[in-house]
Amino acid sequence: MNLLQNFNKAFESKARLGIMSVLMVNDELSFNNMKELLSLTDGNLATHLRALEEANYISFKKEFIGRKPSTVYSVTDEGKQAFNEHLNELEKFIRGA
Repeated sequence: MNLLQNFNKAFESKARLGIMSVLMVNDELSFNNMKELLSLTDGNLATHLRALEEANYISFKKEFIGRKPSTVYSVTDEGKQAFNEHLNELEKFIRGA
C-alpha cells in the first residue's frame, strides 16, 4: 500500500505549504505580508499563489490603501477542506498508519 497516495500534490512544495499555513491562521493577508513572512521573492510567491488560485484553494481581492494598490489573499472553503485533509494524511503517515 502506498502511504503517499492520498497526499495532495498541490501542497508538495514548501512554499505552498507555507502559504496555506499562514492563510489558515489569518483571515486574509496581503501579498507583501506573505512575502515577508515566508521569505519568498515576488516571482516565486506569485507563481505558487497562482497555482493555488487555479486549484480554487485561495482567492484574492485587489484594493487600494490610500493610493497604493494592494492584493489580499484568503483561503476558500474548498482550500480549507483540502488542506485539512492533507494534514490528516501527513499525520497518518507520521504515525505509520
